Amino acid sequence: MLYDLYSNDESDQWRYLLGRAGRRTLVTVGLNPSTATQERSDPTVARVDEVARRNGFDGFVMANLYPVRATDYRTLPAKVNRVAFDRNLAAIEEVVAAQAEPVIWAAWGAPVVHHAYFLRARDELQRRLARFEPRWLRFGELTATGHPRHASRLDYDWSFAPYDFED
Repeated sequence: MLYDLYSNDESDQWRYLLGRAGRRTLVTVGLNPSTATQERSDPTVARVDEVARRNGFDGFVMANLYPVRATDYRTLPAKVNRVAFDRNLAAIEEVVAAQAEPVIWAAWGAPVVHHAYFLRARDELQRRLARFEPRWLRFGELTATGHPRHASRLDYDWSFAPYDFED
């Protein structure tokens, strides 16, 4: 087993959380899960793990705005699955609530505008998680359209900076 934190549906078509437990955990929120499983990483999760390690985190959690697996976000259904959507937000809220000083890496990228439910999830997460006073970060500069860069599109020489939803 590669990851000791793993939350999914019965058929593993929805992945809510994946990661490695630690004393200082980086919670990363991407767009939607791809191919990584409890036993096997994928390029995005491998990058998240490496960025976490290089920045002093001994654990990480990979979460996403929408939990339905797809290697290309454009192939996701146009209509949201409410059960998947709600369970996903609850899973993220639970993991953030368990952190003494939550640090969240916003890593969904410019495609967040492709499906309205991505934007709804982003906004709902900000609202739900505000009571835990998390420190929101981005890695590298914002995209040309003002979104935090996706974790698969990074340079390890970049650094974390505060992420402000109003930007």
